[in-house]
Amino acid sequence: MTDYIAAYREYLAEEKQASANTLSSYIRDLTQFQSWLITNDAADLRKVKKDTINEYLLHMNHSGKSPATVTRSTASIKSFYNYMVQIGAVKTNPAKAVVAMKVERKYPEILTNREVELFLEQPKCEDEKGFRDHAMLELLYATGIRVSELIDLNVEDVNLPVGFIHCTGHSKERIIPLYPTAVKALREYMTSIRPRIVADETQRALFVNMNGARMTRQGFWKIIKHYQAKAEISKDVTPHTLRHSFAVHLLENGADLRSIQEMLGHADISSTQIYTHVIQKQLKAVYQKAHPRA
Repeated sequence: MTDYIAAYREYLAEEKQASANTLSSYIRDLTQFQSWLITNDAADLRKVKKDTINEYLLHMNHSGKSPATVTRSTASIKSFYNYMVQIGAVKTNPAKAVVAMKVERKYPEILTNREVELFLEQPKCEDEKGFRDHAMLELLYATGIRVSELIDLNVEDVNLPVGFIHCTGHSKERIIPLYPTAVKALREYMTSIRPRIVADETQRALFVNMNGARMTRQGFWKIIKHYQAKAEISKDVTPHTLRHSFAVHLLENGADLRSIQEMLGHADISSTQIYTHVIQKQLKAVYQKAHPRA
């Protein structure tokens, strides 16, 4: 049974070019499903029926798993059995008719323009760390790139004279422009600060920690939380918060969805359309608060 999951993992990685996060989520969901099957004396994945899957999802629900987690597990199991049909291990997909739980859509947290200004003002350009952090935060808000893309950037990915970065993320290359303040922050960091803290002259990472090695996700997360506390922003600010805020602020100021989709690197425009719902939700809240008859 484990061999089928291992083969599916290879299929996702090699043929579907799934991201590391997608791969990890799917395999974790299937491994948990596998463990439950073994516990309930239903170890053979090829003999699983629709009722068995429904029973497992009900078990997840009763165990306190969130609707989003149950829904994702449903999708993982359906995808796995599509693969099993494809390789001839089963004749039909037993999860095909399984209905996923309804999940209340959570809209992303967005910072106001003033909150963004306050947040970006926190790193003080008085020492190497301040200059570096200022450049990172300005770049993140200027481009809306993911934190994984930020820490993967190399020096050669930045074109300061033209004012753009070259970003490769989720197998999608894109060129993203920079506003002048971000260009200035990057120029100061790259010309005066980075050479003083990089450990090895052959290191190509754009952003390095204070030991001179490439910045990590965990390290950057701590930086974000540090400046959130300094700015006394009550919202839960994460690296993705600046990405969401970047998209909504562009949309509010007249940018079209296709351009935002391209800059964010979304494969499907439906992923970008959530930001129109965020704006509509904000307008509705303002209306209900301010209109005398609302």
